[in-house]
Amino acid sequence: MVIKIIRNFFRNVFGGLFKNKEDIKLGFYGPPNAGKTSLANRICKDFTGEEIGKVSKIPHETRKVQFKEKVEIEYKNKKMTFKMIDTPGIATKIDYEDFLKYNMKKKDAKERAKTATQGIVESIKWLDDMDLVVIVLDATENPYSQVNITIIGNLVARKIPVLIVANKIDLKNADIKKIESAFPEYDVVGLSAKYGKNLEEFYESLLKISKKI
Repeated sequence: MVIKIIRNFFRNVFGGLFKNKEDIKLGFYGPPNAGKTSLANRICKDFTGEEIGKVSKIPHETRKVQFKEKVEIEYKNKKMTFKMIDTPGIATKIDYEDFLKYNMKKKDAKERAKTATQGIVESIKWLDDMDLVVIVLDATENPYSQVNITIIGNLVARKIPVLIVANKIDLKNADIKKIESAFPEYDVVGLSAKYGKNLEEFYESLLKISKKI
């Protein structure tokens, strides 16, 4: 018993001291079609020359957790290495009929709804492994949604550091202030993952939060 206590003590102390030397597990979370994979692709392309996954206008294109190992992000002489984890979009309800409007066959729509539901379950399970989470929200949508509140609540319960991205600021009806008002306790960075607009502020905020982990 005593040996176990001592072992745990040293693991906690020295694990905390050397944690920054390991790859930080960085998860991208948010509702469907907010731009999680677009942002993850943009980052990976900037620093590795490769993308992490496929994007589509059809919701729930990402239905399985995707990874990119050892992505070293450098900005203003600061460097951090991340394990990038792109997750399926979180939704409270998935109806196969929603996919029919994209000219999907009924059989394909039902299969997509099934795999999308499985993806959401997988996303939630992966939260326990995250060191830091970037929540990607569509700046043209109402941030006061059940999905967004559920995601934030899960992160608060696990005490996981959060950076919120207000994506799609290239669109006319984007409203960053609404997202800032909805979640005033978190840093919010407005950007356009599609066009790479304002990524400098994103990298600066990401590295700043990462240094505290």
